[in-house]
Amino acid sequence: MIMSTAFESYDLAGTRLSNRIVMAPMTRSRAYGPGQSPTDLMAEYYAQRAGAGLIVTEGTQPSVIGQGYPDTPGIHSAEQIEAWRRVTDAVHAKGGAIYLQLMHTGRVGHPSLMGLTPVGPSPVQAKGQVYTHEGPQDFVTPKELTEDEIQETIADYVSAARNAVEAGFDGVELHGANGYLIHQFLAPNSNTRTDGWGGSPEARIRFAVETAKATAEAIGADKVGFRISPANPYNDIEETDRTDVEATYTALVNALAPLNLAYLHQMEAPEVRDLTLRLRKAWPTTFILNPFTGMEPTGPEELKLLEDNTADLIAYGGLFLANPDLPTRLRQGGPFNTPDRATSFGGDHKGYTDYPALNS
Repeated sequence: MIMSTAFESYDLAGTRLSNRIVMAPMTRSRAYGPGQSPTDLMAEYYAQRAGAGLIVTEGTQPSVIGQGYPDTPGIHSAEQIEAWRRVTDAVHAKGGAIYLQLMHTGRVGHPSLMGLTPVGPSPVQAKGQVYTHEGPQDFVTPKELTEDEIQETIADYVSAARNAVEAGFDGVELHGANGYLIHQFLAPNSNTRTDGWGGSPEARIRFAVETAKATAEAIGADKVGFRISPANPYNDIEETDRTDVEATYTALVNALAPLNLAYLHQMEAPEVRDLTLRLRKAWPTTFILNPFTGMEPTGPEELKLLEDNTADLIAYGGLFLANPDLPTRLRQGGPFNTPDRATSFGGDHKGYTDYPALNS
């Protein structure tokens, strides 16, 4: 059965979406333009997928020190703004809507990428490695942000958000998930501070809330989304105490709710659907869900989450890599191209813009 709700138009804080299907943010590491700026190939890639109700771009660093991976784009220079405008123009020309995801990677990164030591809420080295042009390298111990540097980092998000609006984006998404800087402040194993930015759940959410407030004040709350991933262990995040997870994310949502942001976007971890439903109930505006589906990509069966009101919009990741016309394919129940994971990060058009549409 084809779920009709998924293909109805939707009002996202004043931005009209053609359907309720979201292209999730996915790092592709192809920002080969000057100073990590987008290329014409990136504009083609996003324009191909403009049939999504909403596109959320790959994680984009708000500052030089916010970069954690090779060839990821920035939004902190004039040349980057101009290059991103080609992307937004291409998407809008096809009737699409597009938000820029602001992703400061914090302790996830390496000095070889930027010539700077990564920063974090605390000097706690993440377990694991990061890919660099020289190959995989161990994460390093980050420099703990001082009070002044925290304020400077919040200002970097604000400046980047203003740049995104100048570049033509419909809004920005603050990346508070997947073990990056905002998530590092939220999680007790990466935030061991004893000042006003760490300790209790209320203190650990402070960086997230103040960043959201400042960004909303700068560009309008109707242009700001926020992404979370409670209990997601990616990038050595430990949110295993369910009591603390419940307390932290309930406090976070309760603090963000009065801001009336455009949306809350949850990347769902295993066995947290009960928390998902509580957060959804507490959230006053649009709730986007990237549902947990195990080893399988989110598929047509997840559209029922719109019908039962679990979410307002459903985000698709893996299938959007290989299916530029994914909403059409979902409406028909398939068939679906299979993503080539070997071409996910870096490279040229292969595994990027050469996946065929149904009628090509």
